[in-house]
Amino acid sequence: MYGVGYPVLENAVNGHYLVGFLVVLLLAKMLATSLTIGIGGSGGVFAPSLFVGAMLGAAFGEAVSAVAPGSAGPVGAYALIGMGAVFAGAARAPITAVVILFELTGEYSIILPLMTAIVLATGLSHAISADTVYTRKLLRRGVDLGRRPEVVAQGGSPQVRDAMQPLPSPVLDTAALVEVARALAAEPHGILPVVGQDGGFLGVITAGGVFEALADGRHDHEAVGLLTQIPTTVRVDDPLGFAGEQLARASVAAVPVLDSQDQVVGWLDERSLLLARTANA
Repeated sequence: MYGVGYPVLENAVNGHYLVGFLVVLLLAKMLATSLTIGIGGSGGVFAPSLFVGAMLGAAFGEAVSAVAPGSAGPVGAYALIGMGAVFAGAARAPITAVVILFELTGEYSIILPLMTAIVLATGLSHAISADTVYTRKLLRRGVDLGRRPEVVAQGGSPQVRDAMQPLPSPVLDTAALVEVARALAAEPHGILPVVGQDGGFLGVITAGGVFEALADGRHDHEAVGLLTQIPTTVRVDDPLGFAGEQLARASVAAVPVLDSQDQVVGWLDERSLLLARTANA
């Protein structure tokens, strides 16, 4: 019960256990998993959900075989469908459940009953609780993912202007890459804004891009404008929650902040974002 349980799961899929023992394993795993997560222990959700689903499906398959032997399919098919349904209901990720079951088993003949069970399990999960196993764990830590839309609608959410930092010294689009590399070496985030001769914002340059260009030693004096990237941006009046999502998707340590005239007025990095959200928590 306090291990992964894959050998036991495999035996259940292969029909080696009777209904009574499958029910015992089902209840014992649910109890062990609930206790582990409930007391703050280190335990996952994926493997236990597969285990519980396999026991439940196999027990149902064995029961159907006993009642109507001629109409029941193999016990393993019921176990596989149970695995997908329980995981989809717990994580509320139906497409992921389908793909995972196909990757684990390579069995495509059960696609219709599998998808039907997954849809029913996901719908039942929505009806029973607004949270999944994962979001419930976050909620216990004070992270309420469902609260942000209400706060934004009321206009009470902290905004990017509360967290943005002064814009770092920009580089001209005509500057040589070797010069920009020195400036990036002194920049903690490894990213700098690029401006034109008129001071207009053109994009950003990253340390990774410059490093790749300088690796062969033949582009030291190329203009930085050739490597300028159009960045992900946020606006001064964007909620911090939305800005955090944009920053995460950008896969960079900082993003430019624009005003209502699309002028760059600041810089938002991960540290300033976290400090502002902590201060407003």
